[in-house]
Amino acid sequence: MVLIRVLGSAAGGGFPQWNCGCLNCQGVREGTIRAVARTQESVSVSADGKTWFLLNASPEIRQHIEGFPPLHPRKPRDSPLEGILLTNGDLDHCLGLLSLRESYPLVLYATERVRRGFTEGNVLYRTLERFPEQVTWRTLKLGREEEMTAGGRPSGLSIEAVAVPGKRALHLEGLVTPDPEDNVGFRIRESATGRALAYFSAVGAVTPSVCQALEGADCVFFDGTFWSSDELPALGVGTKRAEDMAHVPVGGEKGSLALLAGVGAPRRIYIHLNNTNPLLREDSPERARVETCGWEVAYDGMEIAL
Repeated sequence: MVLIRVLGSAAGGGFPQWNCGCLNCQGVREGTIRAVARTQESVSVSADGKTWFLLNASPEIRQHIEGFPPLHPRKPRDSPLEGILLTNGDLDHCLGLLSLRESYPLVLYATERVRRGFTEGNVLYRTLERFPEQVTWRTLKLGREEEMTAGGRPSGLSIEAVAVPGKRALHLEGLVTPDPEDNVGFRIRESATGRALAYFSAVGAVTPSVCQALEGADCVFFDGTFWSSDELPALGVGTKRAEDMAHVPVGGEKGSLALLAGVGAPRRIYIHLNNTNPLLREDSPERARVETCGWEVAYDGMEIAL
């Protein structure tokens, strides 16, 4: 069985975003719209409910751990977290690592590009080097399935990193050239049953390789950052289109809702929702449309068992 708990479901900045007074953010603050607040994206997975792996380390990681009892320590110095998987080097996916500096060993799964982007030239990374092997990096090779371990033993889960259209982390732009390892999605498979989770929370375009990676999955989490390409310019809160920020929009003829109509996973869920996205409003026409098409919208605390 694959156990899934959504710890955070919003894009960078969360919902509401601290400096945003759009209809969504102001409405959720004032309680005038049907919507619930969300923290920045992170998901926990387990094969047995005892040992857990995080998909991305949100800046709210402490809040996420405290809000989910299975992640609480079981003795004076302990953690059920056996590993943290990073899809890319964006700060909203990595910054939480620096909050785990209290002298406890960490195992991180990432491509070599993501590892280098986080460690090289980052003076703050020294806080995770307080003792030998405080952090162990396990390098993910594109297209290769690898077993994830728990205390040196099989965890019951394996992972495959899949390159997806994206971009370098903002703080690395202009410093390194683009590389397929900059942004990945995950296929996580449970060994005993073969049940599979496809986790693709940041996708710049729906390509044949992306569609192939979603085939046969029992549950799909997919990039739901923006509803429309011009979402930010139309609201006057930005100038970039969704594609400029390496996110395929949900709506429109070229949006993921239309392009992924053939995906047959029993559970299909949009995650990484930007604060401006109308999907956050439970009574919006956009929400009704995705639900009619068999998709769900992730929320903090959502639980799934495959």
